[in-house]
Amino acid sequence: MSTISTAATAPHAPAPTAFSASGKPSEPGTPTASGASSASGASPAPGTATATPPSKSAAEWTGARTEEAVTLIGDARSRIDALDDRIIGLVQERMAVSAVIQEARITSGGRRVNLSREMEVLTHFSDALGRPGTPLAMTLLELCRGRV
Repeated sequence: MSTISTAATAPHAPAPTAFSASGKPSEPGTPTASGASSASGASPAPGTATATPPSKSAAEWTGARTEEAVTLIGDARSRIDALDDRIIGLVQERMAVSAVIQEARITSGGRRVNLSREMEVLTHFSDALGRPGTPLAMTLLELCRGRV
C-alpha cells in the first residue's frame, strides 16, 4: 500500500524586501521610505525570486507613484508569491493522494475515475468560488487523473 506525505513540498518565500526613497530595494541597515532599517542583508536562497526584476525600478515594477504604494505593493506581491508556493505544494500533495486513491480503486477492480466524485468536486468549487470555480476544479481534476 502506498503512503502519503502531508508535508508541503513548496519552498518558503523570502521575507518582503524594503524599498528606498529611490524606488530600489534598500541596502542592509539603510533607512527605508518608512524610516525603518532594512533587513540583515542576507542573500535570498537559491531559486527564490527577488522583489524586483533587475532591469526595472521598483516604481516601474509596481506601477505605483508613491513610496508608500511601492512598499505596500512589494510586500503584498511577496505574500502572493508565498501563497502561490503553498498552493503549488497543496496541488502536488493532492496529486499524490489522488494517485493512492486511483491505485486502490484499480487494484480492487474498479475504474480509474469516479465520475460522481468528480461532480461533487466541481459543485464544491463552483459553490465556493462561483463560475470561475468550475474551470479551476476541472484543471485540478485533470492534473490528478491517471498518475497510477
